Amino acid sequence: MGKLSVLKVAINVPLSRLFDYLPPDDGCRPPPGARVRVPFGKQRQVGLVIAHAADSALPRNRIRRVLDVLDNAPLLREEDLWLLRFASDYYHHPVGEVAAAAIPALLRQGRPINPLLRHVGASDAARVLDIEALAKKAPRQAELLTLLLDAGGNGIDVDSLTEQMPAWRRSFRALAGKGLVTEFEMRADDPEPPPRGAAAAGPKLNADQQAAVIEIRAATGFHANILDGVTGSGKTEVYLHLIGEAIAAGRQVLVLVPEIGLTPQLVTRLRTRLGIEPALLHSGLSDLERLRSWRQARNGDAKLVVGTRSAVFTPMQDAGLIIVDEEHDHSFKQQEGFRYSARDLAIVRAKHLDIPIVLGSATPTLEMLHHCAAGNYSHLSLPRRAGAARPPELRIVDLGKTASAEGLSEPLAAAISEHLADSGQALIYLNRRGFAPTLICSGCGHVAECPRCDSRMTVHAKDRRLRCHHCGNARPLDEHCGECGAAMRPLGEGTQRLEDVLVRRYPDRRVMRIDSDSTQRKGAMGEALQRATRGEADILVGTQMLSKGHHFPKLTLVGIVNADQGLFGTDFRSAERLAQSIIQVAGRAGRESRIGEVIIQTAFPAHPFWQRLIEGGYAGVAQDALEERRLANWPPFSRLALLRSAATRRSDAHAFLDVAAGFVAGLAHGRLRVLGPVDAPMARRAGRYRAQLLLQSTDRRALHEVLRELRPMLEADPAARKVRWSIDVDPVELF
Repeated sequence: MGKLSVLKVAINVPLSRLFDYLPPDDGCRPPPGARVRVPFGKQRQVGLVIAHAADSALPRNRIRRVLDVLDNAPLLREEDLWLLRFASDYYHHPVGEVAAAAIPALLRQGRPINPLLRHVGASDAARVLDIEALAKKAPRQAELLTLLLDAGGNGIDVDSLTEQMPAWRRSFRALAGKGLVTEFEMRADDPEPPPRGAAAAGPKLNADQQAAVIEIRAATGFHANILDGVTGSGKTEVYLHLIGEAIAAGRQVLVLVPEIGLTPQLVTRLRTRLGIEPALLHSGLSDLERLRSWRQARNGDAKLVVGTRSAVFTPMQDAGLIIVDEEHDHSFKQQEGFRYSARDLAIVRAKHLDIPIVLGSATPTLEMLHHCAAGNYSHLSLPRRAGAARPPELRIVDLGKTASAEGLSEPLAAAISEHLADSGQALIYLNRRGFAPTLICSGCGHVAECPRCDSRMTVHAKDRRLRCHHCGNARPLDEHCGECGAAMRPLGEGTQRLEDVLVRRYPDRRVMRIDSDSTQRKGAMGEALQRATRGEADILVGTQMLSKGHHFPKLTLVGIVNADQGLFGTDFRSAERLAQSIIQVAGRAGRESRIGEVIIQTAFPAHPFWQRLIEGGYAGVAQDALEERRLANWPPFSRLALLRSAATRRSDAHAFLDVAAGFVAGLAHGRLRVLGPVDAPMARRAGRYRAQLLLQSTDRRALHEVLRELRPMLEADPAARKVRWSIDVDPVELF
């Protein structure tokens, strides 16, 4: 085609290819990493230029032109584009959807990187007004005017004002009629970064912490370090020293955390100890706030970036260190759409940038421990709690020999009373929200089931509703059985029911429940954790949200109510996950001067898992689990990919995977093991029948070669039109 210049553009559609476009009529040739607006079918789409090419497989008269160039300079640098291409190739996911996941929502919509924002401000007339007199007549108007006057000449942008005062518009109209307020647009330019404040001195590092810092500091270039520290051993102190050194050297640091609930406590410590304000990136922020943090990281103003999963893609001008806190947490793996592991991509990114990465956990995943044993990663151990704190004592309660009333055994109830009397705080852990797992008929035994899932409905007593925790379906609580008419009663325990039991049993004590139901309001999780940390609750009741990295100074007792859920799981990771959850929640007890106690209620006290956990700790369970996986050839001794399909008819879901299995057989030449297709463990969810096909290989390259050819074949096959399907590389859930 001679001197033809073609733009290779990623568009947010489920097709595994780049799309060819010609530059716009004005001749502007947007660089790779810039956004463009393009015609796509009958629509207009925002795309990202990935590369330039000298020709195209399409004839010139079929290549359409870019409509608008949205960025004169690249939004993403080559190193950022490399990460997008790698993620697309490794997870076999359309590059346009990968690019969309990596940039803020406002940029995906085509907004400028510094968008024009509607602001509201006070007029000159308002500055001489008697606010006190106005407050007597119209208190809401006075409140709004005070906010605007305090904000100064630039006023407040509409989104921020809505957050501070949700019902401001009615007062604004009244004030505007008096000429006291005005509305205008301003470019969202970032102010100069604030000067670094005074850093508070921290505790002196102990010998183990110092050794870890020295080893990480001594390595040059890329080096992966597993910081394996028992809960309370001071992993964060190690992070703080490394972050401080990187920032002092003029570099930027990225810290990944699994959930936004972990952010408030960590950010407070970072701010206090380092004297800088971290840029935050998580789903609890508004689109504008996320864009601002992303922009500050990209231009280098933000020296410290703290975020959840998608923050792994954040562009940084001069990254010098990446930290992944609680690396074992499954929240780092995206379970819908683009199914990527932020932890694994963080390692890949650090290697590409040739910088160190630190992955911390009290319960490292078996994959990370296997890498350490193979000599690929450094295994740094913090075996002792920092300061005078000592590890908690674990005790098993045999539910077969001890009476239990609504989930609470007498030994656990007695321990709660004892610890509360000694000014301690108790945490009762049950990884099951709601009032009870299900509703059962007292006559015929009929169980309330979800009409759209192969699942039982969960009782939520507060609003007298049955809810499905898989699809969200809800209905009023059944009073009588639809089969025989007998009374329905709740069966089993959930966090709401435990809360009720504890309130009745300890009426003079403050009981606080922390789970996803009680913390739905924005900021509710942070507020609840602050109250718990200050000791404003005597008894905490919660799910795994409470097990992750939180520090409760007064907490001395942890009670684990239903510890048997993971003993007989069908997933090969069941033992690892059960040990992780118990060790993590047990680590909340006795974090300071007092010895903690952990009581584990089980109906199977003779199960070998408990003896191994109590005698050998997490390391003992991990050692046994690794040996079992080696013998069974499960990861990390092999690689997996899971093909999932879902359809309104079971036959369609299976037919699609039958086609996929046929393709694999023709591509694999015996290099892969194919399991299925079979129904998913929960065969019907949200009205769709689900099936899955598992691919396993000891040769990672062979697995990816097959997947690379398989995806376009599946995209083109007519059977794909009847189903929703996905490829999950390195799945963490086989459901």
